[in-house]
Amino acid sequence: MSTTDHRTPIPPIAGLFGVAAAGYMLPGLAAAVPALRAPLGIEDAVAGGRGYALTFDDGPHAQGTPAVLDVLAAAGVRATFFLVGEQVERAPALAAEIAAAGHEIALHGHRHRLLLRRTPQGLADDLDRAVEAIGAASGRTPVCYRPPYGVFSAAGLVLARRRGWLPLLWSKWGRDWDANATPAGIAARATAGLARGDVVLLHDADHYSVRGSWRQTVAALPSVLESVERLGLRCVRADA
Repeated sequence: MSTTDHRTPIPPIAGLFGVAAAGYMLPGLAAAVPALRAPLGIEDAVAGGRGYALTFDDGPHAQGTPAVLDVLAAAGVRATFFLVGEQVERAPALAAEIAAAGHEIALHGHRHRLLLRRTPQGLADDLDRAVEAIGAASGRTPVCYRPPYGVFSAAGLVLARRRGWLPLLWSKWGRDWDANATPAGIAARATAGLARGDVVLLHDADHYSVRGSWRQTVAALPSVLESVERLGLRCVRADA
């Protein structure tokens, strides 16, 4: 798996047999097959359709996060940031800045690794470390959880439910991690057919994608927000 490609990596299932193997793999397919999400208890919409949720993965990032925060502040919009524990440990002040600006703090794990390649105990330890790091830096306890690459495992879903977290994916994305992404293309994809209840995925960091990709996101963000304003949609917390 390339560390510069944020597409959903679905491992091959050839050679996996039996009900146990199928059950283990099934949650991982939900990122690519939206019809599987509701039966598995994985959300991809804002409850009640009160507005839309603008979400950012993979941060905090020394340059990308402050740039995104500036655009959001100018527009008076509060978003949801799915933070990575190992990045929070490197830049705790940025996690605190996100929280101080009134944005929702959410969980993206500690290490940005595919859940299907982790043991249940290893994943539990990873999540506990992430929550501790995020809480210490931001003063917030996350209630929304999105795994790396949007790929859940059976163990990941069980752990999320035991901890009372909302497993949340997305319904719209800008594909801003792609090497060929442009601001215009990001904005167009993120807002195409946008409606109440949608959850939009963008990234404020390039730790796990193409270097400098956050610059395209920042450049696209004003157009995204202008499009949303024309639609009369309100940005709300992802967990509400």
